[in-house]
Amino acid sequence: MLISAICLSAMLQVATGAGALSEAGRRVWVNECAGTRQGLVSWNAGERFPSLGIGHFIWYPDGIKEPFEESFPKFIAYAKAHRVQVPAYFQGPAPWPTRAAFVADRSGLANKMRDWLAATVELQTQYLFLRLHAAQATLLQASRNPQAVKARYDALSRTSQGLYCLVDYVNFKGEGIKRTERYAGQGWGLLQVLEEMRPVTPAAAPAEFSRAAEIVIRRRVKNSPPTRGEKRWLTGWLNRCKTYAR
Repeated sequence: MLISAICLSAMLQVATGAGALSEAGRRVWVNECAGTRQGLVSWNAGERFPSLGIGHFIWYPDGIKEPFEESFPKFIAYAKAHRVQVPAYFQGPAPWPTRAAFVADRSGLANKMRDWLAATVELQTQYLFLRLHAAQATLLQASRNPQAVKARYDALSRTSQGLYCLVDYVNFKGEGIKRTERYAGQGWGLLQVLEEMRPVTPAAAPAEFSRAAEIVIRRRVKNSPPTRGEKRWLTGWLNRCKTYAR
């Protein structure tokens, strides 16, 4: 059963010191869009959907289906559940059918969205941690080696740097459970990184997580369809993995 974001925040602050939640959210925001307000609503070249918020949550236009989890509507549902007033333009599918339409839009809609998203950064951070918490049991059920995965997850969760590794990666590349998120039968999510890790102490866990994440990311790009051109993103993805060891 999910615990509330308030309870989860309190738990994390007791375990890792005050401010752990907001610091992790800031780092995710920097990773996804350089910590900028402009980056809170963007549409990357080569993708069929815009990305919103500090976590670059995916939002599909009408009629678009991709193998990646659509996370923005889930965040909106979370905001409503916490009695946050959500603008009407966040209802339904993304309002732009294509990236070209997004770039050409001069209505000011994207800036209105950025205003709301900039005002709800703390709520977005809470949502990221709640997603991580909710994933834990599913990761263990899906793993070939649940005891090892639990030990590595627990080791990471005992330090603020380790928590950052967990919450950033699950937002970055997902849980690794969906069958649609596979290339050549191999996933690239948090589950695969935890399974790739070697046994370590909590202090050494972030560096080992970084090493394992790099292996998983390189494998994803190697297995990816050539038409997706994922090699263009490899350097940036690996640089992000390096932040886990710092």
